[in-house]
Amino acid sequence: MHVPSDIEIAQGSELRPIVEIAEKLGIGESELEQYGKYKAKISPEVWDRVKGNADGKLILVTAITPTPAGEGKTTTTVGLAQALAKRGKKTSLAIREPSLGPSFGVKGGAAGGGYSQVIPMEDINLHFTGDLHAITTAHNLISAMVDNHIQQGNELNLDPRRIVWRRVMDLNERALRSVIVGLGGKANGVPRESGFDITVASEVMAILCLSTDLMDLKTRIAKIVVGYTYDGKAVTVGEIGAAGSAAVLLKDAVKPNLVQTLEGVPAFIHGGPFANIAHGCNSIQATRLGLKLSDYFVTEAGFGADLGAEKFLDIKCRLGGLTPSAVVIVATVRALKMHGGVGKVAAGKPLDRALEVEDVEAVRRGAENLAKQIENVRAFGVPVVVAINRFPTDTDAEYAVVREVAQAAGARDTVVSNHFEQGGAGAEALAMAVRDAADEGAPEFRFLYPDDLPLADKVEVIATRMYGAAGIDLQPKAAAQFASLEAQGFGRLPICMAKTHLSLSHDPALKGRPRGFRLPVREVRLSAGAGFVTVLAGEIRLMPGLSSRPSGEMMDLDADGKVVGLH
Repeated sequence: MHVPSDIEIAQGSELRPIVEIAEKLGIGESELEQYGKYKAKISPEVWDRVKGNADGKLILVTAITPTPAGEGKTTTTVGLAQALAKRGKKTSLAIREPSLGPSFGVKGGAAGGGYSQVIPMEDINLHFTGDLHAITTAHNLISAMVDNHIQQGNELNLDPRRIVWRRVMDLNERALRSVIVGLGGKANGVPRESGFDITVASEVMAILCLSTDLMDLKTRIAKIVVGYTYDGKAVTVGEIGAAGSAAVLLKDAVKPNLVQTLEGVPAFIHGGPFANIAHGCNSIQATRLGLKLSDYFVTEAGFGADLGAEKFLDIKCRLGGLTPSAVVIVATVRALKMHGGVGKVAAGKPLDRALEVEDVEAVRRGAENLAKQIENVRAFGVPVVVAINRFPTDTDAEYAVVREVAQAAGARDTVVSNHFEQGGAGAEALAMAVRDAADEGAPEFRFLYPDDLPLADKVEVIATRMYGAAGIDLQPKAAAQFASLEAQGFGRLPICMAKTHLSLSHDPALKGRPRGFRLPVREVRLSAGAGFVTVLAGEIRLMPGLSSRPSGEMMDLDADGKVVGLH
């Protein structure tokens, strides 16, 4: 079956007015703030009206360790939700808001694919409702006010060498990772080292995702630590006087966005990409609304289960009081072959044709990665369903191996799904398996570590239990930072790991299920407002760079103003 390109499918689809989509969830037109005909923000009054409702079933979609062969978390999230809706279940879903960095980089957009997409695709993958612009501006307003405070007399005695609040932009821009600000004489500020991270790594993004409402967001922003005084005292955004103005810029961004799937299923999109360097989950507000308004609520977490799912379960569920009913782990046969050592990757070139040839033993070797990710989720006491995202070149013998490995690792069921080509109809078997698992629920749901465990010990638990490391190696800088944070009273916060998404380890070259390695921990950053500690492992950076052939080279407008080349 020939499937048109994602953007051709999206542009050829019939969109329903967003008012009709909202009605499926019992949301009235007066409770929407419409951005044109097909997307809207949801008024805070909806939560006040529905917060007493019983929660539906929370279903999390995650995956094996990513490969260039593709896994399809978002596509599976959309396809599964469409299939549940086809079976008469009141269903909604939430995916994470795309960043312009990946859209113009290698990864492309994040609206699903084939016949399991959210629409309008171009809007969602580009400027959407302006949330990321608002986050960028609020973050950089704080940066400007920090430097202005120093320039205007430095009443708080901030040490310019100990400013930890950087700047952000929503593009991949390696040239701005490290910069000097304040050059050009006294009128231009105090010279100091700084740099840029990508917007989605901003603590403001995390705060937007973890806040329960606008006032909670403002309170959290005030707690952000921007730097330290000459005598080592932390200085916050509240003390700089920037919390109120930053909240003003975010007053609309904090409201969840509503769009639709190709089959008209309500879809929330609100914050949260980049689970390798951020916490990588959509907003608590969108999740709480979806649970109150649906029988089944399907959402996703970024990259592999060792990253996105661990952060969803250990950070978002901990801070949001959430309990998942089931987890879906997505895998593809060709991705497992890559984990098994088959296929060469060349930037800008098609995937190796070897991935299209049956290779049962390569699948078996690569499926060790799947087995580890199943074990990772089962460590939280949640039932697991494996979704094999079908490709035409897969064989029954390869599927049999995946099922065998998955069941041995503790999966409740393993289902082949064809939602890419067939939409919800292609995921009905997956929907039945997930429904059964969700109805069973997670009566033994537990976090990976307790709040009172020392910070370094929490990192070691994650490294050994989630990644399979033999232990961690704290560099002196990180050890000193842990000690300082605990002395300041931040020792009970959860950990947000920042490491490569391309391996269970810190080394992107180590595929499959690496063993015996030690995780190097080089730097620690406090996110006091968001409520977690970010730990940088290996060579991970918070500002990505563009590849030799970025997607931006292929994007264009035709004579009618239609976007082409977006994927």
